[in-house]
Amino acid sequence: MADVMTMEAIHATADRLNIDLSALDFDSIHLPPSEDFGIASDDDDLKGEESLEFEEGFGNIIVVDNLPVVAKEKFEKLEGVVRKIYSQIGIIKEDGLWMPVDPDTQKTLGYCFIEYNTPQEAELAKEKTNGYKLDRSHIFAVNMFDDIEKFMKVPEEWAPPEAKPYTPGENLQKWLTDEKARDQFVIHAGSDTEVLWNDARQSKPELVYKKTYWTESFVQWSPLGTYLATVHRQGAAVWGGATAFNRLMRYPHPQVKLIDFSPGERFLVTYSSHEPSNPRDTHRVVINIFDVRTGKVMRDFKGSADEFAVGGTGGVSGVSWPVFRWGGGKEDKYFARIGKNVVSVYETETFTLIDKKSMKVENVVDFSWSPTDPILALFVPELGGGNQPARVSLVQIPSKEELRQKNLFSVSDCKMYWQSNGDYLAVKVDRYTKTKKSTYTGFELFRIKERDIPIEVLELENKNDKIIAFAWEPKGHRFAVIHGEHPKPDVSFYSMRSATNTGRVSKLATIKGKQANALFWSPTGRFIILAGLKTLNGQLEFYNVDELETMAQAEHFMATDVEWDPTGRYVVTAVTSVHEMENGFNVWSFNGKLLYRILKDHFFQFLWRPRPQSFLTTEKEEEIAKNLKKYSKKYEAEDQDVSMLLSEQDREKRKMVKEEWARWVNEWKRLHEEDKLERQKLRDGEVSDEEEEYEAKEVEIEELLNVSEEVITVD
Repeated sequence: MADVMTMEAIHATADRLNIDLSALDFDSIHLPPSEDFGIASDDDDLKGEESLEFEEGFGNIIVVDNLPVVAKEKFEKLEGVVRKIYSQIGIIKEDGLWMPVDPDTQKTLGYCFIEYNTPQEAELAKEKTNGYKLDRSHIFAVNMFDDIEKFMKVPEEWAPPEAKPYTPGENLQKWLTDEKARDQFVIHAGSDTEVLWNDARQSKPELVYKKTYWTESFVQWSPLGTYLATVHRQGAAVWGGATAFNRLMRYPHPQVKLIDFSPGERFLVTYSSHEPSNPRDTHRVVINIFDVRTGKVMRDFKGSADEFAVGGTGGVSGVSWPVFRWGGGKEDKYFARIGKNVVSVYETETFTLIDKKSMKVENVVDFSWSPTDPILALFVPELGGGNQPARVSLVQIPSKEELRQKNLFSVSDCKMYWQSNGDYLAVKVDRYTKTKKSTYTGFELFRIKERDIPIEVLELENKNDKIIAFAWEPKGHRFAVIHGEHPKPDVSFYSMRSATNTGRVSKLATIKGKQANALFWSPTGRFIILAGLKTLNGQLEFYNVDELETMAQAEHFMATDVEWDPTGRYVVTAVTSVHEMENGFNVWSFNGKLLYRILKDHFFQFLWRPRPQSFLTTEKEEEIAKNLKKYSKKYEAEDQDVSMLLSEQDREKRKMVKEEWARWVNEWKRLHEEDKLERQKLRDGEVSDEEEEYEAKEVEIEELLNVSEEVITVD
C-alpha cells in the first residue's frame, strides 16, 4: 500500500527539489489507458471471486414508535429491553441503537432508530415486531427509515395506480423439456459447485452451470427439482431459471446451519444454533419457516436446544433434524414436531396449532407421517417396567381420531417404515427374550388402505438373525431385508400380495451370504442394488427382483454413497471427502455396466435433480409399457447415430495419436543424425551405432566400507 503524504510534506518536498507547484500544468499529464493505468494490481487473484455488495441509503435502519417515555434514570433500562428484543432478530451495529431525548424535559421522545448490518435483517425486524405488545399501553409501530420520506410525499388527492404490462416469468421447469431426455445433477467439490447433464450416450457429463464459492457449506435441491438452495452465513438462497441459474429469493437467517423444504416446495425451514453466554446453558435455537416464493417469514420458533432434542436422531447440538416433519402429501397442509409428552401439529393456513392445542401422548418418543395422507404413526414405549405395553397408534389429522392401535410387549426398540404410496406401514420391533439377556426381531405390517387396517406379524425363520437393513419397493408391494451376521448376511425378498392370496405376506426368495449392508431400490421398482458400503469396501450387486437373478457384480472401492437417478435408468456410486483418496463418482447403467468415471479432489456432494410426478395416468403408463417397442425405435435410431459418431471420433483420435507418434519418431531420428559426429568422436573414431558390434565386459570392484575392532573374552 502506498504511503500517504500531507500537503505540508508535499510542499516541503517540492521546495527541496526546487519545483514550483503553481507552474505545473496537470492537464498536460496523460495517464496510461485502462482502469489500472497499466499498473498490475496485487489483488488480481480476487477478481474471480464474487464481489461484495455494499448497500446504499438507509435500507438497514428501522424506526420503532410507541416506546414508553421515560426519565433519564430509566433510560438505560429501557434501552436494554429494546436491545434484547431486537438483537434476537439480527446483529445491531455498534452504536446502532439511538433513542432521542427531549432537551427540555430530558425524557425520551417515545421512539428510537435501530441500524442492522443488512437490509434483510431490518425487513425481518419490521415484519416480526410491528404490533409487538410491550405492555397494555405500548404496542410497537415499526417502519423502515426509507419509508418515512415516501410517506411524506403522499399526494393530497388519490390517483389510480399506473397499469404495467404483464411480463411472463422464466420457465423454471424448462430443463424437463430436454430433447435427449437427460437428467441433471449437482456436484460440490472444493470451492466449486457445478450443475451438469448426465449424457450417458457420450459417456461423459455436459456442463450446464458452474460457480465458485456458490455456497458456504452445502447445496440442496427442492423436492420437485424446481430450485437449488445454497447456504451462507447471512441466510439461505434459492436459484433457478430457464437457461441459467439466477438467484430467485433470499431468506435472511444469520448463522443458518440446516435447511429443509416442504414436500410441495411451498415452504423452507431454516435452523441456527447459537452459543450461550453462560457455558452452563444449552445452545439457543432459532427456526424460521419462510414462504419460498415471497421470502416472507410465516412462523418462527425460538428456544433452548433441549426443547427441540426430543425424538429421532441426527442434526447438530443434540437437536433432532428435521425438527418439523411435513404431512398431507404435496399440498403441504400440516407440519408437526414432537415434544415432551406431546405432539404439536400445525396447519399452514394460519400457522397455528390445530384446535389451538397440542396432542397429549404420554411418553411418546417417535412419530412419522404417511407420505400421501394426513395420517400420523406414533410410537410409545413400555411404561411402569412393562406393566403398560408399548404401542403403535395411527391418528387421522385434523380430526385427531385414532384409526388403529397395536399393543407390543417386551419391546426393546421400534422403528417405522412407510411405503412410498402410503399403502403399507412396516414396524420393526426388537423384543427381549424371556431371560432379558438378548433380543430378537419381528415385523408388524399394517395394510393402511384396507378396511379396518388389518395387521400381519412377520417373523424370520431364524428369530435370532440381526436385521441390518429394510427397504420397501417404491410404488410396489415388495420389500427387502438384509439379515444375519456380518460380513456375509442373507438377503430376503417378500411380497404383500401372493399369487393365491392378495391379503397375505409371502416370501419370494432368500439369497445367501452377500457382502451387503445397505439396500437401494430403483425409483421405478423391479431392480435393487445390494451394496456393501464403508467397512465392506464398496461391493455392489445389481439384482432383478422380477426374475430373481443377479444382473452384474461390481466394486467401487471405499464407496460412501449410492444414488439412483429419478427415472431409474442410471445410478451413481460416490466416494466423498470422508476418505482422502479416490474422491469422485462412477455412473452405471441400471443393469450394472460402468458408463464413465469422474475423479474430483475434496468431493463433498452428489445430488440428482428430482423430477416432479408425471402427469400421465397409470393407464397411460401401462399402455406405453405395452407398446414400448414402437416408442423405442426412435431412440434406438438416435443411439445408433451417436454410436457411429463416437466410433468416427475414436478413429479420428487414434489417427491423430498415430500421426503425432510418427512426427515424434521422425524428429528423434533427425536429432540422432545430427549428433552422429559427436558420438563418433566419443568412440575414438568408431562409426558404427549398432549395439552388437561392441563387446560388453563385466567389471567387479571391491570397496571397503567399514573397519571395527572388538575384544572378545574367552572363558
